[in-house]
Amino acid sequence: MIVESWSPKETFEIGVRLGQQAQAGQVYTLTGDLGVGKTVFTQGFARGLGIEEPVNSPTFTILQVYEGGRLPLYHFDVYRIGDVEEMEEIGFEDYIMGDGVSLIEWADLIEEILPEKRRSILIEKDLEKGFDYRKVTVL
Repeated sequence: MIVESWSPKETFEIGVRLGQQAQAGQVYTLTGDLGVGKTVFTQGFARGLGIEEPVNSPTFTILQVYEGGRLPLYHFDVYRIGDVEEMEEIGFEDYIMGDGVSLIEWADLIEEILPEKRRSILIEKDLEKGFDYRKVTVL
């Protein structure tokens, strides 16, 4: 599925719709260049799960857990990870096999430990279509 977004608000709403559909145990991978709107998408995804608290990128902590919605959200940002062993140290497998939904930013950096069964989301810019344009591909 490919969805076009023409504003951060629309990117947020795409996240909301996917969050509303998310089920326990699902893993979502989120990739795209810096500044494409991954955090905005994630904020919408959390809202779709019913999470009201502020959602920020956990870049310096690798993992943020949000439990205020219909399902827990395990939000990983692996941009600064040194190697995949760090993921084992924080209990990565326990989270992705848990009762919540895992959303992993920069997932391509830990490809070798990702489960085969996952939904992949790619957010891309196209400046020819405008500064705020995003193409969101969901597989």
